[in-house]
Amino acid sequence: MSNLNSVVEQLLESCTNLRPQMYFKSSLTALSHAMEDLVLNDSDTPLVIASFQRERFYRQEAHRYRRIAHKSKHVYVLAAPETDFSNSSENYETIAFEPTDTLAQEWHLVIIAQQYASCLICREKTIPLTEQKDVSTMDTNRRFEGVWTFDRTVTLKAAEILLNRIAVYRPELTAKINQARQLYFSSPIETSKKLQLDSPLTNPDPFVQRLVTYLQAGQYKLLKANKSLAAKQQKEKLLNSVNDAVRRSLDTKQILKVAVQKLGEGLGVCRCIIYRCYENDSVATVDYEFTSPGIKSVRGMKWQLANNPLFEEAVASTETISVDNTLEDERVNEIIKAKGTGEFFQNLIQNYSLFSLLLVPIFYHGRLLGVMELHHCETKPIAWKPDDVALVDAIATQVGVALIQAEAYADLEDLNEQLEALDRTRSNLVAIVGHELRTPLSTIQVCLESLASEPDMPPELSQVMLDTALSDAERMRNLVQDFLTLSRLEGGGVEWNLETLSISECIDLAISNVKARHQEGGMPQITNLTTPKDLPLVQIDGEWLVEVLAKLLDNACKFTQADGEIAIAVKTNGGKNLEVTVSDTGRGIETNSLETVFDRFYQEEGALRRSAGGTGLGLAICRQIVKNWGGKIWAESPGKDLGSKFHFTIPIKAKSNKSQQSAQTSTKSTTSKKKSNKKKKN
Repeated sequence: MSNLNSVVEQLLESCTNLRPQMYFKSSLTALSHAMEDLVLNDSDTPLVIASFQRERFYRQEAHRYRRIAHKSKHVYVLAAPETDFSNSSENYETIAFEPTDTLAQEWHLVIIAQQYASCLICREKTIPLTEQKDVSTMDTNRRFEGVWTFDRTVTLKAAEILLNRIAVYRPELTAKINQARQLYFSSPIETSKKLQLDSPLTNPDPFVQRLVTYLQAGQYKLLKANKSLAAKQQKEKLLNSVNDAVRRSLDTKQILKVAVQKLGEGLGVCRCIIYRCYENDSVATVDYEFTSPGIKSVRGMKWQLANNPLFEEAVASTETISVDNTLEDERVNEIIKAKGTGEFFQNLIQNYSLFSLLLVPIFYHGRLLGVMELHHCETKPIAWKPDDVALVDAIATQVGVALIQAEAYADLEDLNEQLEALDRTRSNLVAIVGHELRTPLSTIQVCLESLASEPDMPPELSQVMLDTALSDAERMRNLVQDFLTLSRLEGGGVEWNLETLSISECIDLAISNVKARHQEGGMPQITNLTTPKDLPLVQIDGEWLVEVLAKLLDNACKFTQADGEIAIAVKTNGGKNLEVTVSDTGRGIETNSLETVFDRFYQEEGALRRSAGGTGLGLAICRQIVKNWGGKIWAESPGKDLGSKFHFTIPIKAKSNKSQQSAQTSTKSTTSKKKSNKKKKN
């Protein structure tokens, strides 16, 4: 059977003037022992009813009730059985109630004698989950709510409720229970009236009350100490968890993500954010954020740092800045007066409920790496505790160390990549230079040895030998010249002579130079699609512009069949630049190689297996030249054997009509001289 009626509730309903109080388990133990000692030290034979919740609590006091049983035949002990507790009448009456009965949550002791009466009727309170998490669940910290009194009327009512419950579980005791009612529920004997009111038997309340007060105060101190220790333990656990989490990763993003999540959850704040910034930054972007349920997110927002006294104070002092109430803080009021920043903070306070703020700079050896902020968004501001500030400072220090380690690792990876690239460059250099130098040198050596060993060689054959040697010598000279040119461009050793030029004239000159170099062998048709009247003038070093055009045309000729086509087109690009495009119908470029074709010594077919000659420096030189005048260069290709396009931009120089005519005349004069000089060289 199961009885869910609470004895405490039944008693409070019957005695409406009673007010329950809170007791710790240690206090109830002291009260129970005081009441039991009163029975053991008195000659009276009282009615004793004790309910122990569970068998294990009863076993601790069983010896006392065996002694009490010698004083009275009406001793009743109730408990929920766990091992061997059962209904019995051996020494005294034991009543085993079901664990589902509300008695399993209550603690009762009722004593009724002829000269005195007292009762202790309590129900255990459930400790909230938050306190169970923070406080060690020591047995002495168990709390109860109920009534302790020497009032005979209240005691009789409590005894009546418990005797009824006993009769339910052990109906065979009905006769004995009725006998107890006759003995103890009638009026006290006349002799009890002769006892003084201040007798310890009739009124032990003052001494016991002082004892309970002392025990309660001691228990509260113990509970407070336990809470403090638990809070410190929790903070140490939080700090260790953050340290472990951030040290497991060398990824900056992962470190900050974990730090903001752990800190926000551990301290229970409404919002925790981290943003990377430096001392002189005017704004920063909030990339990492933790928010409690129902709190607005500020992730991705631009955080105002300029004219922000809080940020400036944190950077200057390298210490955490706390604001308990943003509506009353003078520094925040000063920020609100500033243009731009004030509007930003007003928006945070009004729309994002920023009522309390903790600003924590993240430093490492005097270098600011970012800022961590904790926000309280409830309407009632809070005062930041020194322990919380110290904890956040410790976490910020660990985050700073982790960020530096991650950056050092990233730098090391970049350095390794650079070393690998340098090693690849060295290998390519050895392979290409070895091949490009060995071949012409071998040819020159064979030609010269033939001329030296064959004095009677026919003049026609001798001329062929000389022409071949001269051609390969020129090839070697161009190779060395490309090395020197790229070295000067990368080292900043080039003097740029800017002049206002017509792009069409430079294109014509580049085409002439390319045709002169390829006049002996077959070459694809080159078409100039530009219209000089439609194009503005450019401000550029003409010699280097012709160099870029010539190298792009040479590259197109190298990979395009003789029956193919090459075209040059120019268009305006946004009004500030001209975009030049050199397209061909040749071999094309793989999609994954569109960027790498501009690398030094790049060879699509490998250094020693290529079908076209060259050092792989031409496009690298073009990129450096275009980069030096502030332009861009890129390649496009639909794929293998589908042709390719190379684009680069040139800055436009706007001039008046008169100036343009003068510049065009100057350009024609310059290009004519360059053509004349080129013919002399050839």
